[in-house]
Amino acid sequence: MKIALKVATVLSWFNLVWWTLNIVSSLSSVTAFGAPMLMLALLVLLASIPLNAYASLQLHKSIRRPSVKLSAQTPIGIRFVGLAAQFLGLIMTIVGIVLLLNATRIATMPKDQVAGTAEMRALLSSVRGIRFVGGFFLFLGLCVSVNVVLNFRLLRWYYLVKQSDVS
Repeated sequence: MKIALKVATVLSWFNLVWWTLNIVSSLSSVTAFGAPMLMLALLVLLASIPLNAYASLQLHKSIRRPSVKLSAQTPIGIRFVGLAAQFLGLIMTIVGIVLLLNATRIATMPKDQVAGTAEMRALLSSVRGIRFVGGFFLFLGLCVSVNVVLNFRLLRWYYLVKQSDVS
């Protein structure tokens, strides 16, 4: 369980820092340009990833130091927010796999079908760029998904140990 705790801690810190920085930077640009409600809803959904990472770090602290009690809301947060984070992680993983498998087909698409800025169109016009984006999405999706699964297991282990201590 020590290895799972170490891996989960590293992934939780990565997810907390990476997604918080991206959400804050996206939020500042969204409010500046008056984005549609769909973009704000997406940012709220993406906020489940750092929230899950923060709650899992509280769980890790309670596992490492049994004198630190776990808040009553933390397990609920890990489960509920973890489901939303797991959903996003699976979507990112699937998008990454699809991009990796269909890189040549996407690169040969007509330029007018590719949305985004000129830099994004240039990146998505090369097979290498599409594979890079696909690999990046796959990496982020796996980081989120593996972290959520490990945190679910650690929470279950925490309750089993706590229950055996009480009995």
